[in-house]
Amino acid sequence: MTAASAPIAPPKRRLRDRIPVVHQVRQSVGLQRGMLVAGLVMVGVFILTSFLAPVLAPYGFAQRKDESGAFGTQQPPSIEHPFGTTVGGYDVLSRVIWGTQTAIVVIIVAVLLSIFIGVALGLYSGYFGGWLDRVLVVVCDAIYAFPSLLLAIVLSIVISGGQSGLWAGVLAAAGSITVVFIPQYFRVIRAETVRIKAEAYVESAKVLGASNSRVVFKHVLRNATRTLPLIITLNSSEAILTMAALGYLGFGIEPTAAAEWGYDLNKAQSDVTSGIWWTALFPGLAIVFTVLGITLVGESLNDLADPRLRGRRRVAKAAGQVAETSVVPGGTLVAGPGGIEGLEDGESFDEHGIEVKR
Repeated sequence: MTAASAPIAPPKRRLRDRIPVVHQVRQSVGLQRGMLVAGLVMVGVFILTSFLAPVLAPYGFAQRKDESGAFGTQQPPSIEHPFGTTVGGYDVLSRVIWGTQTAIVVIIVAVLLSIFIGVALGLYSGYFGGWLDRVLVVVCDAIYAFPSLLLAIVLSIVISGGQSGLWAGVLAAAGSITVVFIPQYFRVIRAETVRIKAEAYVESAKVLGASNSRVVFKHVLRNATRTLPLIITLNSSEAILTMAALGYLGFGIEPTAAAEWGYDLNKAQSDVTSGIWWTALFPGLAIVFTVLGITLVGESLNDLADPRLRGRRRVAKAAGQVAETSVVPGGTLVAGPGGIEGLEDGESFDEHGIEVKR
């Protein structure tokens, strides 16, 4: 094989380009990149605030007084209380910051339970099929008819009579979200499993004597779960909204057990008509900020995963890649060590692909 006909190996991606988030950011362009970066920044602020809540919050979530005395109720924003105080005498800023911890716990519990159960059922149903597969498909379709909020209210009443502590409230919200989200993961994993088990490499593994468990966990599971990050981001925002709705309707977490944005909005209803805007504004903005950030990340990842919606590469970069891999009648165009720009002055190729010295 001559040097002119030797295939050109594609450039190897650097380690930083193989990091999932970095790869998606570099892959996006224009408005799509702006949405993704904005979403990542908002989600990053949410996560950092939840971890640094003990440091950032000036007071405890259930604290009503300090060494100088009681905070007072419905106090306007001031130096001591930048977001004011609530009708119950709590510091609004502290409640908003501590509420990030409650929100992230609900997301983790609900998503982990949904993934574990949904993926397991989807793998079994799609790989083995049979009567159990048909029953699971019918059951999962029927679950879509149950409103998630109504189910959350019922579970909250069953678990703790509607007056929830931290873990009782989290389990009530996460339990209802899990039941509703399981069919989504089940249908996605089942469809991918049915497709993957017909691939040649899976059939080859069976011929070589691989057990069903080895085929499922080594070959099928790894390839069937590639779309899960997209569903996780969208479901996380819905988990926060369900938790906030429970608190707003009065079935959330008690204020002495944990800070919860929906509960604060419920107690601020009468304040709005009295001109007291700060007790409802900041918890509402926290919900909008968090849900918007997670949704922007999910929608951007969905666009990047769809070849029909993915933005084009920059023209200059694409032109360079095409030039270095173009095919001429005499074989692949091979330049000097510096690429196309590395050709010496006076070198060219005739119509037969033969180098001509001038």
